[in-house]
Amino acid sequence: MTITFRELGLSDACSQQLESIGFVEPTQIQQEAIPALLQGRDIFGQSQTGTGKTAAFSLPALELVDPSDKSVQVLILTPTRELAQQVGDAIKDFVGNRRIFVLNVYGGQAIDRQIRSLQRGVHVVVGTPGRVIDLLERRKLNLGNLKVAVLDEADEMLSMGFIDDVKTILRQAPEERQTVCFSATMPREIKDLIKQFLRSPVMIKVQQQQAAPTRIDQHIYNVPRGWQKYKALQPILEIEEPETAIIFVRTKRTANELAGKLQEAGHSVDEYHGNLSQVQRERLVKRFRDGKVKIIVATDIAARGLDVHDLTHVINYDLPDNAETYIHRIGRTGRAGKTGTAIALVQPGDRRMLKQIERRLRQKLESSKIPNRNQVEAKRVAKLKTRIKDTLAGERVASFLPLVKELSDEYDPQAIAAAALQMVYDQNCPQWMKGDWEIPEESFSKPVIRKRSGRGGGGYRKDGYGGRSSNGGRPSNRGRYQGKIKSGVVISDK
Repeated sequence: MTITFRELGLSDACSQQLESIGFVEPTQIQQEAIPALLQGRDIFGQSQTGTGKTAAFSLPALELVDPSDKSVQVLILTPTRELAQQVGDAIKDFVGNRRIFVLNVYGGQAIDRQIRSLQRGVHVVVGTPGRVIDLLERRKLNLGNLKVAVLDEADEMLSMGFIDDVKTILRQAPEERQTVCFSATMPREIKDLIKQFLRSPVMIKVQQQQAAPTRIDQHIYNVPRGWQKYKALQPILEIEEPETAIIFVRTKRTANELAGKLQEAGHSVDEYHGNLSQVQRERLVKRFRDGKVKIIVATDIAARGLDVHDLTHVINYDLPDNAETYIHRIGRTGRAGKTGTAIALVQPGDRRMLKQIERRLRQKLESSKIPNRNQVEAKRVAKLKTRIKDTLAGERVASFLPLVKELSDEYDPQAIAAAALQMVYDQNCPQWMKGDWEIPEESFSKPVIRKRSGRGGGGYRKDGYGGRSSNGGRPSNRGRYQGKIKSGVVISDK
């Protein structure tokens, strides 16, 4: 039996607005969260992106707002400005014609404009912890009448180092408020946060959907030992020819360097990371959606809130730190019943993470060899053949026939055609193909056997890591993460 939003306890005005924007049947997390919030309960929800959690916390929160009281009654904290903007836009859709005012507050926008809006009166504030703290310190944001505080993607706020700011903000809110916390994962710090700030919360855990939809075609490309990943990516892009793609990298620096190299190689590409201003990000997203940019090189943190439809490829240039992030990445393609392609470049040191991903997916990911020169050239020749056929069907080809006739007096017509094709091929051949890029014969999985030196006895390591590390024989992760470390959590988007 199908349940409706009205049956969950939402008002007629809210239900009618949901119907007008196409919300018909509540998701699992909405069915469990909305009645509990309307009953005054605190909530902890463990769910992934795409389960409908924004509506799960915002719809009942809007029902609790008193429009006649122009003070801030609902505060929603998000880890990034993109997510804050996305949540704010969704809430404005839910509000409809009701006299409830919503304000987004985050860095990258003039704070004076945000202050003026607060002075005029705002019911719902959606923002990042840093900007909210700034407004509280300036005494421009008053939480004295706050009814509901929401922590959206709390684990991301933890990983970005915002957890202390979140605690500071909650301490300035009334104790009798309702608190809602949503998180995809449950690290110890989030458990402590729940214990400290939530009162007998209703625990909601949404069952994970199938990890990798069958409509996503996954490819693993093994990068030979000692080879640069960029050299492996070039022939893959030549073969795949993505219409639209996001290439995920670990750091801002890698995003900048890789985007520059791909631009030099003639690809339509731009970078998307935390160093860009909000205006720059919005401009880039528009160009991407308009088809003026085909490839975006992005970090995970910056890419949250980057919702692009009809994405044909997701490329994991750097594998993420956990399997859930991998699933979230590849889930950006293959939507709305369409097929998509997910590609991962895997180096020898990534084997442990690859095994974790396979366990989470419950499937073995078959490895592919990086396309060689013959394969790439065959692909380019096939494209050239198509262009020739299109040109022969055009009208301008007749204007070159006198030149062909003149050259035919001295050269064979087939040789003339071959020479013309070679000119076109060479002119369009990217610079990287003119160098030496043949793939080493060394097998990716071939173990490197190194004799251990130093004290503590002899022995060999056949796992590719060499000698025993200082952590009891397990391979050290030192040097793998290029990010900073704060509160015991790696912050990799530097």
